[in-house]
Amino acid sequence: MTVELPPKYPIVLVHGLIAHDRPGIIKFWGEIPDTLRQNGTKVFLGNTDSWGDYESNAQLLKTTIDKVLYETNSEKVNIIAHSKGGLDSRYLIWKYDYGGKVASLTTVSTPHHGAELADLIYKQKIVHTRIAKKFLMFFGKLYGDKNPDLFKVNYQLTTEYMHRFNDNVLMDDRVYYQSMYTVMNNSFDDVMFLHTHQYIQKISGDNDGCVSEYSAQWGNNSVKIEGGISHAQSFDLKMGEIPGINIPGIYKKIANGLSEKGF
Repeated sequence: MTVELPPKYPIVLVHGLIAHDRPGIIKFWGEIPDTLRQNGTKVFLGNTDSWGDYESNAQLLKTTIDKVLYETNSEKVNIIAHSKGGLDSRYLIWKYDYGGKVASLTTVSTPHHGAELADLIYKQKIVHTRIAKKFLMFFGKLYGDKNPDLFKVNYQLTTEYMHRFNDNVLMDDRVYYQSMYTVMNNSFDDVMFLHTHQYIQKISGDNDGCVSEYSAQWGNNSVKIEGGISHAQSFDLKMGEIPGINIPGIYKKIANGLSEKGF
């Protein structure tokens, strides 16, 4: 029988848009943290804003990682990031030269090449008005964020902006990177994303309802997670709603893979 050893370094889970790590009715990571901890893995949450831009969230994540390293007496951490959290994490490693503190970055359903939905929203004239920007800022504060900027975040997720982002925010040779992603088999896999899936399908092909397969693929280690899984399902927001698919088990497999690589 194979003994599954926990990763050498703690895992920090970094969420994307809408999600947050604050206590509440909704468990945005579902059963993933508890599942990872079952074999002794040290798991922490990134504590970034739901609607924060890369710069602001990278600062928050930096504080979290420094605290984790201190509390665990570890040299490095492993980051597993969902959606935009992967971009916040990439920016953190690059901006603060954290290749010496981050052993690996695993992104799940991250729009590395931009989001077609962000392009669509940015084209709407109403979002550029002063009233709209003020409302979006107010909404972010009401949501509980420290430094929300919904307008800027949407702009940063456009395909045009991400092209420039990728030209500047480069990989660190000290970090092991891997990008994982899911796609819906059809628009009815998750009716929450019925229309967005159809929209992205027409423009960019297969997608998870928010992020296209093309955009989620990044780097030399890109893996498709099979099963017809939507964007929300890919970080266990719906907690076991997909027959035959164990989302926390997928993250456990990621952790096992990091352990096998010595991370």
